[in-house]
Amino acid sequence: MTITDLEEWLRGYGRAWETRDPEAAAVLFAEDVRYHETPFRDPAVGRDGIRAYWTAATANQRDVHFHHEVLGLENEMGIARWRANFLTLPKGKETRLDGIFLLRFNEDGHCQELREWWHAGPRR
Repeated sequence: MTITDLEEWLRGYGRAWETRDPEAAAVLFAEDVRYHETPFRDPAVGRDGIRAYWTAATANQRDVHFHHEVLGLENEMGIARWRANFLTLPKGKETRLDGIFLLRFNEDGHCQELREWWHAGPRR
């Protein structure tokens, strides 16, 4: 894994979110991935778990914009800050999120484990 690889993976993640495409998200991950949306919920497991999570999580989101910044990379572990904003249906309220990813990749460049911490800003 290189910084370029990590940047490309994060761009793919952003495209998948912006297009609300669970399949595009799932292919970024290893077959046996563990995706921890928060430290206090059970993780989504496997690509089927990713598809189900993304289908539900993005169902009421529109006009999604995702931005990222790589903070570090060592061997197979990457850390990045991310920000997203989108409209939440049915009322069209803007939601702003700011978070951190801790990512562990396998030798094929698929994410084996994702841990995220995020906070929602005030809605407008």
